[in-house]
Amino acid sequence: MPSTKTQTHDLAGQSLEQRSVNAIRVLAMDAVQRAASGHPGTPMGLADAAYVLWSRVLRFDPADPAWPDRDRFVLSAGHACMLQYAMLHLLGYDISLEDLRNFRQWGSKTPGHPEVRHTPGVEATTGPLGQGISAAVGLALAERHLGARLNTQDTSVVDHRTYVFASDGDMMEGVQSEAASLAGHLGLGKLTVLYDDNRITIDGETSLAFTGEDVGARYRAYGWHVQHVDGHDRGGLEAAFAAAGRDAARPSLIVARTHIALGAPTKQDSESAHGSPLGEDEILGAKRAYAWPSEEPFFVPDDVREHYRELGRRHTGARRDWEVRFETYRRTHPDRAALWDALHHPAPPGSGEGRPVFKPGEKVATRKASHQAIEWLVPRVPALVGGSADLTPSNLTEAGNEETAFSRENPAGRYLHFGVREHGMTAVMNGLALHGGLLPYGGTFLIFSDYLRPSLRLAALMKSRGIFVFTHDSIFLGEDGPTHQPIAALAALRAIPQVTVIRPCDAAETVLAWEVALEREGPVALSLTRQSVPVLDFAALGAQGDLRRGAYVLSDPEGAPELIAFATGSEVWVTLEAAQQVNAGGGRVRVVAVPSWELFEEQDADYRRQVLAPEIGKRLAVEAASPLGWERFVGLDGTILGIRGFGASAPWQVLQEKYGFTPDAVAAAMRERLGRA
Repeated sequence: MPSTKTQTHDLAGQSLEQRSVNAIRVLAMDAVQRAASGHPGTPMGLADAAYVLWSRVLRFDPADPAWPDRDRFVLSAGHACMLQYAMLHLLGYDISLEDLRNFRQWGSKTPGHPEVRHTPGVEATTGPLGQGISAAVGLALAERHLGARLNTQDTSVVDHRTYVFASDGDMMEGVQSEAASLAGHLGLGKLTVLYDDNRITIDGETSLAFTGEDVGARYRAYGWHVQHVDGHDRGGLEAAFAAAGRDAARPSLIVARTHIALGAPTKQDSESAHGSPLGEDEILGAKRAYAWPSEEPFFVPDDVREHYRELGRRHTGARRDWEVRFETYRRTHPDRAALWDALHHPAPPGSGEGRPVFKPGEKVATRKASHQAIEWLVPRVPALVGGSADLTPSNLTEAGNEETAFSRENPAGRYLHFGVREHGMTAVMNGLALHGGLLPYGGTFLIFSDYLRPSLRLAALMKSRGIFVFTHDSIFLGEDGPTHQPIAALAALRAIPQVTVIRPCDAAETVLAWEVALEREGPVALSLTRQSVPVLDFAALGAQGDLRRGAYVLSDPEGAPELIAFATGSEVWVTLEAAQQVNAGGGRVRVVAVPSWELFEEQDADYRRQVLAPEIGKRLAVEAASPLGWERFVGLDGTILGIRGFGASAPWQVLQEKYGFTPDAVAAAMRERLGRA
């Protein structure tokens, strides 16, 4: 049965502080009720913690939400977004009362879950549980790393903390465990997570599925500083935040026992307050429990509103002091200031000095070419930081040596050992990118893009920059067999909006792919081979464009083409050799390389028509992966040489023959399409 008790907490207290806390609850209830959608209970339960954090702990300035040295706050329990929207409105961010009235409506600043770059004061897009706390690990890691590289003995320009509100649901999601374990290992002492232990989920009490562990003990085992508090005791909360701040060697978890929908007459401590409006009668009863001075929706007393505005102005002086300090820093430490600028505006090298060069005809795995590109770029692009999910020797993502690795003792290190944590790696990369000043990259096998897809989807939604080095990109990784051979991965990645997928055909194109990746907004997925592929002579072939266009005519026959063949990655050279065979026998096959569907779609209509050549009726696509999507290039009557099952365990040359991806096999398919088999 739901509890109607408020314990020893005087919800009807008439102090300005108590009424200010209740204002959060009232705005949350009223906004969700007006929207007829949302989660009122968690904001009501977290109102005390929110008030304490914003009034006594968090350093921010609504007049400059992007102040680089502000503290970061992430609402990992994104369903409780009315808590954050109410605070941002009351404190003076550019969120009006009308914005609260338009909660969850078309075009409003207050969507159903927090969205970065959409609502001022929101640091990360959250909602899928576990993502916010995991991205916050990246935010805290970025602060530690940038401070080590930019601060001097006499001046600190990077010195802030990261705070998170997380829920029971966050603590159940696996990605949170990956990221929290890494945070403990790295000793990210400026990260503090408040765990809202209200013991309610949508299905009901957490006892339905979440009794087999002690979350505090688990985090203590991760190497975190752990405290337990009454989540409605504001003095206790303030003391807990202070204690967390004093432990510089460990991230901190504050387990705060709260009551969902605190003060609601019949729905306190009930799942009915989790994902649905309370109802008019319940809201009226809660307002009476708070001794709220008006039953009018969205009413906030004038003195409460002015109190919050004063709190919102509290750190303006600190922000201005930082700006003055930064200008002095720029004059007295010009080298560090120049590094600051380079970090915050990453771009490809201004010249091609040292750029990897490959000879046509030599055979190089594109993962190895990627490694050479990384070794070229890392010294020249200071913002690049990266690592691998425990596949460094296979992904070839490290530049330099072990002394360059990030650790507790070496926070300036630019290489990150993420461990076997693909999902956590990507969420942490999101935080690194959102912080500002860093451009992260991370490596794993292409097959394990399945493991990190939820975090990658959020990166795309946020347009969070990150470069994903996906190696072993086809059945031609060989003997590891079908468990490791990606079939549907490319199609799945291409299905995510705002992800740029690039599958270069050779070593030279791989280096160019890295340069393009540095210029892109949002995540970029590089699909790279394990096996060696020949370096092409683009000039001799008469290539009519390059990777920047997404697709281009690589080779044309003498005379008007009668068949057009599209290919990507390691299948380009195969398709090219097959076309040369057919053309030598009197056929006329055009070969089009398609390294990136997304880049191609951005080209103007005339160029796309030129490449797609709709006047050529006979069409063929070649990719050692799922055929899904290639219809857009070949049409319903075209032929797609793909893979409709799974792979097998064997040397890659055997697989190439068995699955029909040798030049001879592709040439046979071309002749059949031409009616000359």
